[in-house]
Amino acid sequence: MDPVILISIFVGMGLILLFIGAPLKPMRFAGKVVVKLLIGALMLFLLNTFGTSFNIHVPINAITTCVSGLLGIPGVAALVVIRYFILP
Repeated sequence: MDPVILISIFVGMGLILLFIGAPLKPMRFAGKVVVKLLIGALMLFLLNTFGTSFNIHVPINAITTCVSGLLGIPGVAALVVIRYFILP
């Protein structure tokens, strides 16, 4: 797709949202979910970084990021338990 068309679509959507307005509650909820998913991916990255000395590795993908992001530290602990005690 041509970059000019893509930029004009984004500008047009921005103008529509500016004039019509966006519902705040769904946008706020989506923003919170995105932030939680980013924090979950960061927790998995730190687990993999510091867990190499203990031979702990949990792959970072969409499912593990959602579990660790939405459940927090207990979710990361559950992923480690599932990875090493339930899966061979």
